[in-house]
Amino acid sequence: MYIFLKWILFALAIIFTAWIVPGISIANFASALLAVVIIALINISIRPLILLVTLPINFLTLGLFTFVINALMLWLAGYITPGLSVNGFWSALLGSLVLSLIGVAINYENKK
Repeated sequence: MYIFLKWILFALAIIFTAWIVPGISIANFASALLAVVIIALINISIRPLILLVTLPINFLTLGLFTFVINALMLWLAGYITPGLSVNGFWSALLGSLVLSLIGVAINYENKK
């Protein structure tokens, strides 16, 4: 039940992000639910490999390059997911920042 609730909360976070960030649009709630699954799969499979490959750049930028990686992962999710559109890198960067902040708020309960 808890995982289902987090899934819905992250789908609402994607809808909110699409509402706030120009250049990101979502067709409907079903597309947002699918986008959550695809983003999770990307973060599980592709993101760790890219973080490992870009470790020297990440080290030199004191971790700031992780924001670029997050933006590229959101951009990729927008390319794969039907109903989710991410137009350009800057929209992806701003959208990933918004999603990260909302994700921290959603996952805050786990840290207690």
